[in-house]
Amino acid sequence: MNSELPDFIRFGRAICGDLLQAERREWWLSNGLGGYAAGTVAGTLTRGYHGLLIAPMRPPLDRRLVFTKADTILVDGDRDIALFSNRWVGEVVSPDGHIHLESFHLDGRMPVWRFAIGDLVLEQRIWLEPGANTSYVAWRLASASAARPLQLRVRLLVNGRNHHARTRMTDFQPVLSAPDPAVRQIETSAFTLRLWACGGVIQDGMSWFENFDLPVEHERGLDPCDHHFCLGEAMLDLPFGVWTGVVASLDEAADLDLTAAMQRFQDRDRLLLAEAEAHVPEWRGAPDWLRQLILAADSFIVARPLSDGSPGQSVIAGYPWFGDWGRDTLIALPGLTLATGRADLARRILLTYARFIDQGMLPNQLPAAGEEPAYNTVDAALWYVEAWRATVAVSADAARLAEAFPIVQEIIAWHVAGTRYGICMDANDGLLRAGEPGTQLTWMDAKIGDWVITPRLGKPVEINALWYNALRSVAGFARRLGQSPALYDDLADQVRYGFRRFIRPDGKGLFDVLDGPDGDDASLRPNQIFAVSLHYSPLDRATQHAVLRVCGQELLTSCGLRSLTPRHADFRPCYLGNVRERDSGYHQGPVWGWLLGHYALAHYRVHGDAAAAQAWLEPIRDHLSDAGLGTMSEIFDGEPPHRPRGAPAQAWSVACLLDAWQRLERLAKPPLPHPLPLPPEATG
Repeated sequence: MNSELPDFIRFGRAICGDLLQAERREWWLSNGLGGYAAGTVAGTLTRGYHGLLIAPMRPPLDRRLVFTKADTILVDGDRDIALFSNRWVGEVVSPDGHIHLESFHLDGRMPVWRFAIGDLVLEQRIWLEPGANTSYVAWRLASASAARPLQLRVRLLVNGRNHHARTRMTDFQPVLSAPDPAVRQIETSAFTLRLWACGGVIQDGMSWFENFDLPVEHERGLDPCDHHFCLGEAMLDLPFGVWTGVVASLDEAADLDLTAAMQRFQDRDRLLLAEAEAHVPEWRGAPDWLRQLILAADSFIVARPLSDGSPGQSVIAGYPWFGDWGRDTLIALPGLTLATGRADLARRILLTYARFIDQGMLPNQLPAAGEEPAYNTVDAALWYVEAWRATVAVSADAARLAEAFPIVQEIIAWHVAGTRYGICMDANDGLLRAGEPGTQLTWMDAKIGDWVITPRLGKPVEINALWYNALRSVAGFARRLGQSPALYDDLADQVRYGFRRFIRPDGKGLFDVLDGPDGDDASLRPNQIFAVSLHYSPLDRATQHAVLRVCGQELLTSCGLRSLTPRHADFRPCYLGNVRERDSGYHQGPVWGWLLGHYALAHYRVHGDAAAAQAWLEPIRDHLSDAGLGTMSEIFDGEPPHRPRGAPAQAWSVACLLDAWQRLERLAKPPLPHPLPLPPEATG
């Protein structure tokens, strides 16, 4: 069993010293509560979402930036050497401390910087405490030749704004106190932030640092100017080989043993890899980039306290701006949990979402405490059935199957009889119809005001592929429980017959939507791939081949499938501009990473060659060293070079690739021996 953490994501001076290259590469950390930390290799702020602690006030939502930066100056006698960089309005970069960066790498998920100035080498690490709103920034002197006394002066920048907003200085009026020379307490009406200097003291010096420039927000057409409050500076001694640093927390106490806290963070990553290898033999000896994605998968899992106070679990759809979305969670669930050997976690997530089922539907987004859920999604409930099918297939005990069966039966019953937004089975062909004017129900759900960009009213192809898959899945549940599957099999047979209506007479795959307000929609989109990739396919072999061929020729790229063929008049080659410009093109050409795994599975179904199908996933290895480091972006430009866009860390992108690779690896190799036993610490 390989207990080493992946560390293949590495950059030297060529990248670190080039500001634009160092800025486009971002590190992301999460804490399992919905909180996160993020920044660039260069250390600059390029997004309003960058900071050392963004914490949820109503976990996992209502996230606020509370600890922004720890700008560090190395004090070497009479020399002050800035080891940080900042961008200011007016295209000013000052100071340019990134030029001292010798290297950057990820040690598992932990970002590590090495600064080199002559005979001085300084290492910096950042991490979050799992399950706590606590952030660590630590430094140690790594060069043995530095016998002279050295110090670090660390400017502490804090805030209190919503992570989507920009700072209004008049709104942030904290009460500061100093219970100890090494401690500062920042109280607001929403939270109390505590800062500890480990290996030094904190000196007061309150002031505002105004007009930080955020170039990514420029690019996104949003307000690019922000301000942060400096409460003072930590003065830290820097003895050779000893960790010193700053701890920030919303908790009353935090572990100030930096070495122990760092070890705890990395031991957890090692345990995640060990559990994956123990429960899923395909991960033994897996390439380094896939082991990195196993760690990335854990970053999206969050605690979701339920209204009655009981614990639940969910999935953050993407960092930084998404919450826990129903559709995204259920699409991502097999890859985040089952493929990584965490079947019990899959069950807990499914039971959490069962609490929100209403009229056979699941919410599009889980609400914050005290809010009502919105059920504007036609596919979340169908993906929920598929998630249960996959879970039961991995852990096939009778109790789990009996637990799932009445839940999925209720979903099917409501869809046959009819539920919200015109969602109902058409008795004439067995297909699901969905949609009302002004609503967006499928995953192509962009909306601007009252304008639904891709309404897809009628009978969308992927919805009916999911519908067929759900019916066959529930029939299988009934058989295994000794009950009659006849109702579900009969419905599925009707759907399979009706699904032939999707087949285009020109042989170019499937219609995207049937029976819409303007008739049948022949737009060439990737939604048809699910009719091949899902566990149960309603198509014959020849039609499966036609679907794969047209998707491969028109939509396939190295990082996913385009959302619309470039031949269409509405195709958008680049995802750029202000909110309206971006939202109107969200599903009109951008490449979606989560679809790459489904293309690979469809390729195997058509050709039966697992290794060839798996090869379509390999270009993602290079992407992990771009954009969000060690994770996968949400979307990419529709035209080469397919620059990453959207959220830099997206759950279903990571999950669908992991799920596809693991399933194909199992098919590509002969059966492996019994899973390895877990290490003792994993069995508690």
